[in-house]
Amino acid sequence: MAFIDQIKARAKADKKTIVLPESMDKRTYAAAEQILKEGIANLIIIGTPDEIKKNSEGYDLTGCKFVDPFTDPNRQKYIDKFVELRAKKGMTPEAAEEQMTKDYMYYACLMCKCGDADGAVSGACHSTGNTIRPALQLLKCKPGISSVSGFFFMEVPDCEFGDNGKFVFADCAVNTDFDSAKLAEIAYLSAESFEMLTGDKAKVAMLSYSSKGSAKHDDVTKVADAVEIAHKNHPEIELDGELQLDAALVPSVGAAKAPGSTVAGHANTLVFPSLEAGNIGYKLVQRLAKADAYGPVLQGLSMPVNDLSRGCFAEDIVGVVAITAVQSQQNK
Repeated sequence: MAFIDQIKARAKADKKTIVLPESMDKRTYAAAEQILKEGIANLIIIGTPDEIKKNSEGYDLTGCKFVDPFTDPNRQKYIDKFVELRAKKGMTPEAAEEQMTKDYMYYACLMCKCGDADGAVSGACHSTGNTIRPALQLLKCKPGISSVSGFFFMEVPDCEFGDNGKFVFADCAVNTDFDSAKLAEIAYLSAESFEMLTGDKAKVAMLSYSSKGSAKHDDVTKVADAVEIAHKNHPEIELDGELQLDAALVPSVGAAKAPGSTVAGHANTLVFPSLEAGNIGYKLVQRLAKADAYGPVLQGLSMPVNDLSRGCFAEDIVGVVAITAVQSQQNK
């Protein structure tokens, strides 16, 4: 069974309520039709009657709940919660109301915060920043976590590496500045994510252009220091580095470049040293190896909120909604 089919089955077994705030995009409705037909999640779509009528024509959305942010009976509850959460930033009821109705992602996050939904998915027609900003302001990070990061779950066909072709690649979408502490935190969260999604043990490789000191540079030292921090803070994780990509994936190369390592040659969770490397890396694998790339999935938030590529298809939205539902099951 393919990875995403396993995730869908898990989502169906304990259905969660996921909010889709992009009522202005037809892909939302195509995805919603499939999600509802397969019973993957309960859905809420935020939008005015005109927006929904204009974009949903031709789709069977039986069972979907539609929320008009201008007439919703819960509107005042969300305004009050918004003001409460952002009072120190000078938030007023008037400003809260304007923000909620101008940007439906704020409305979606408030629904999650107030317990009326279990997660949200956005990004088909909004930037990653516009998806993450409301989540950070209203839902915030998990206790003990300093920042949000993003990963792609990669499933590579006919692949002998990783976990039968399954990998987590991080961070490919969120952080532009990595220091050693942040890299270590990303490694911990990525290991958690891999194990939550697959049920298998994560083997985390901290990637570099150097393997075990074969090159000397501040960029190499940053990764080596991250490995030390991760080992100290999370000794339960099977993690090694710094490793070149071939040393991380290919057993014979791993044995030559990092003898004695239980990760080298067997990694399934790849932590890239920069956003550029991560973003380029996942797209290379997606396009050249014809891999399925699900994400960017966000990790570190107190509730699951996930992003989409603006070039996504409806089927991609279905997959990310299923992943969000499974994250929510774990969150509970």
